[in-house]
Amino acid sequence: MWVELMTERTLHRLSARKVTTEKTRGRYADGGGLYLQVSEQGTKSWLFRFTQDAKARQMGLGAVHTVSMLEAREAALKCRKLLHEGIDPIENRNRQRANQRAHAASATTFKECAEAYIKSHRSGWRNVKHAAQWTSTLNTYAFPMIGSFPVESIDTPMVLKVLEPIWHTKTETASRVRGRIEAILDWATVRNYRKGENPARWKGHLAIMLPAKSAVKKVKHHAALPY
Repeated sequence: MWVELMTERTLHRLSARKVTTEKTRGRYADGGGLYLQVSEQGTKSWLFRFTQDAKARQMGLGAVHTVSMLEAREAALKCRKLLHEGIDPIENRNRQRANQRAHAASATTFKECAEAYIKSHRSGWRNVKHAAQWTSTLNTYAFPMIGSFPVESIDTPMVLKVLEPIWHTKTETASRVRGRIEAILDWATVRNYRKGENPARWKGHLAIMLPAKSAVKKVKHHAALPY
């Protein structure tokens, strides 16, 4: 049998101790449509109950171990404000999730921009080898780190994640990779795939964080010993 506490004359009726220790199956009102729900198995979650167009509805707000009591109360307040404006909070959340999925699906990745950049510039490059070098270095160093990310999300820490592991050991290659990332991000900006400053820019930006090529100590290998 469910314990149903329907009176909602006051808010914040539940205590943190109640939320933590309650084990009896039921719904326990915090006020303002917010409930602590305890299942038969003892799992706990937050529930927002409301009436829309004379129909009783309920909306899950998340598990107690993920959503704190304060966060649940803030979510319930947002739901009440939406209802005050005549907006169904469930339908509103569904629309937001659908928009997020659509945006994620339509977001152009760094790898897609790189491939488009190479394709558009290939005919102007000196030879086939040059294009192959672009593809090879990006495949080896950039794509594993940032290739699948939306190009609009590429920031300085992500660029450094590509460059730092090879900056001191393969400085010339790392410098070329940086320049290629910068060119691709500039291309993406002009194409309106991203906005803002280029995080791969050297002067006044990465130059502050990484030593110049000329300053990196060259590794000298000993001559091979006679057999």
